[in-house]
Amino acid sequence: MNTKQSRIRRARKTRAKIAAVKALRLAILRTNTHIYAQIISADGGTVLTSASTNDKEMRSLVPNGGNVAAATAVGKRLAEKAKGLGIEKVAFDRAGFKFHGRVKALAEAAREGGLVF
Repeated sequence: MNTKQSRIRRARKTRAKIAAVKALRLAILRTNTHIYAQIISADGGTVLTSASTNDKEMRSLVPNGGNVAAATAVGKRLAEKAKGLGIEKVAFDRAGFKFHGRVKALAEAAREGGLVF
């Protein structure tokens, strides 16, 4: 079993629990060069809003998308967009990634921006 398969296996249980409580899901994807975050509807079929270091507006703000500063900027931007849509409460889906470094930075910035999870 390779690293990606292990991460997806770890993520499966979290996603099942989030689906059972029918909560909006803040899902992240971390790559070496970028970090992506989406708020997904309770049924799992619709992306309500998203932010990433690959967006045009974020590229001008952060020169390097693969660091903690970039993840913090993405978390703040996502929280702003969510507030604009009236979203406050979400469930955090770290997608099997460890909760440290960029994942933790994004989560803390989203919390500071007003999201509750």
